[in-house]
Amino acid sequence: MIRLALLLLAAPAAAAPLADIVAGRTTATPGIAGLAVVVADRQGVVRAEGFGEAVIGGRAMTVDTPARVASISKAVVAIAVLRLVEQGKLSLDADVSGWLGWRLRNPAFPEVPVTLRQLLSHTAGIDDGAGYRLPLGKSLRAELPAHWSTAAPGTRFSYANLNYGIIATVMEAATRERFDRLMTRLVLAPLHLDAGYNWSGASDAAVAAAAVLYRKGRDETAIDPAGPWTAQVDDLHGQRPGCPVATEGGSCEIDRYTPGSNGTLFSPQGGLRISARQLAVIGRMLLNGGAVDGVRVLQPASVRTLMMPVWRDGQGVMGDNYKGEMLCYGPGLQCLSGVAGASDQPVAGARWWGHLGEAYGLLGGLWVDRAHGRVLVYLITGTADDPARAPHRSAFFGVEEAVLQELAATPARR
Repeated sequence: MIRLALLLLAAPAAAAPLADIVAGRTTATPGIAGLAVVVADRQGVVRAEGFGEAVIGGRAMTVDTPARVASISKAVVAIAVLRLVEQGKLSLDADVSGWLGWRLRNPAFPEVPVTLRQLLSHTAGIDDGAGYRLPLGKSLRAELPAHWSTAAPGTRFSYANLNYGIIATVMEAATRERFDRLMTRLVLAPLHLDAGYNWSGASDAAVAAAAVLYRKGRDETAIDPAGPWTAQVDDLHGQRPGCPVATEGGSCEIDRYTPGSNGTLFSPQGGLRISARQLAVIGRMLLNGGAVDGVRVLQPASVRTLMMPVWRDGQGVMGDNYKGEMLCYGPGLQCLSGVAGASDQPVAGARWWGHLGEAYGLLGGLWVDRAHGRVLVYLITGTADDPARAPHRSAFFGVEEAVLQELAATPARR
C-alpha cells in the first residue's frame, strides 16, 4: 500500500489545483465553463469534485451532471458489442455481411471482408468524408460508397466516426432491436445508470440536469476569447428534445424505423449523455475485470480482448495517429503507450486504456490505469479560448494535461 501511494503521488510538478485551472489562474486556459472530475479505485470513488457551471448563470456543474461525452461513447459501444459476442450473437472476426443481409465491401477490394474487430479499431478502410450521421429515412447501404478509403480493410488505421455507425447497424441487424434500446439493455440498465444515447432511455430528471456545452465563439472556426459563452449542444432549458435523431423535412416517425438499416441515428460515435460519476462506474467495471458493485457485465476474457492492441503507431499496419493523440488502439478502446516523451503522454508513464472525447466544446476522458488500480474521469464543458493554443507537452490540449496531472497526484486510498 505504501508503494502504491508513492506511485500515485509521483506526478509532474506542474500539477495545479483544479479551482485555479477553472478560474483561469494558470497558463492552461483563461477559464473553463464547467468541470467534473472523478478518481476511483476498485472499491469505489476516491475523489469527486465539480467546478464552474453546467449552465452559465444558472446551475452549478457537479459530478452527477450528465453531459454529451463525445467519443467516450465509443468505449461504451464496444462493451455492448462484447456482450453480444459472449451471447453468441456476434463475432469479432466474421464478415459482418452475414448479419447485415447485404455484401459490405470496399469496391476496390471486393474479396476482402470487413469485420467488427476492424470497425471497432478503425482499421476497416472507412473515411468519414462529408459526414457520418445519416438522417431518418436514409439507409447506410445507400450512403456507404462515398466513405471507402483507398486502403484495404485491415491495412491502415484511420480514425473515423462512421465505423461506429456501421457497428450500430450490425448490432441492430443481429438483434432486430434499435441501437439506443440495445445500449440501455446491455450496459446502462444493468449498471443502474440514468443515461442514454441522444437522451433516449435517460429520465426526465437527467434531461433537466443536463450540462450545456460551450465555446467562446460561434463554433470551432470562430473562437473569440473576449466574447460571451456560446451554447453549442444541449441548451435544453429542462425540456427533452423534440426528436432524438437527425431528420430531413421535420418528420420524426422514429417508431417506423427498421432496425439494421441506419445505426447512425442515435449517434453511437458520440451521443452518449452521462455523468462523470457514472463514467467512473463503467471504468471500475473494466478495472475489475468486467464486474462492479456485485454486477457482472463482461467476462474477464472479454475485458482482456478490449484491452489488447489491434494497432500501434509505427508497428506493422500503417496509420494516421490523429495529430499524435492516438498511438495505440484496441477493439473499441484507445490505449496510451506509456513511452517516455511520446506524444500521447499527458502524464509521464501513462499506460492507460479508455477514450478521449472532443466535440462541441467538450474535452473529456475516461481512463483506466491498471498499473495503479485506478480510474480517472474528467469532463470539461468549455474552455475560454481555443484549447490548442495553450502550452502543452503532448498532443493532448494543455488544459487536459493540467487536469490529468492534478488527478494523477490524488493520494491512494489508505
